[in-house]
Amino acid sequence: MRAKISYAITAAVLVVYFVLVGSRGVMLIQSGTVLTVTFGVAVLILPVIGVWFLWKNTQFVRKANALAAKLDAEGGLPVDELKRTPSGRIDRDSADEVFARRKAETEASPEDWRSWFRLAVAYHDARDTPRARKAMQRAIALHDGKTVEA
Repeated sequence: MRAKISYAITAAVLVVYFVLVGSRGVMLIQSGTVLTVTFGVAVLILPVIGVWFLWKNTQFVRKANALAAKLDAEGGLPVDELKRTPSGRIDRDSADEVFARRKAETEASPEDWRSWFRLAVAYHDARDTPRARKAMQRAIALHDGKTVEA
């Protein structure tokens, strides 16, 4: 619940920022000179890109959470079996060991969204965020019945 609140606050702050930047772009365009109109159009592009990026990330998080809820209902969420350092950080060797098992599971059933979901969690635990995101995107695509490139 705390993560949802943090995400909502961050999204709200970004929307306010996009509105402020957009209003500056409009003001530049209203100035009417070639230079200010050019800058105004360029400034308006930034909030459009930001809103698109925020929308895509929100959809990704929503779909990933839906998969987590479904997997939890099935009793298939990965169990946290990772060893931790005294400071609470995940032990690297422990994460690598779990990752190897999750990778083998995914290689054994590459069309199962559940194994890709668990692999994404293992990537995340191993601090490999780009691959975790890619594995989760694959899990979402497989769950939604979309064709997935290797």
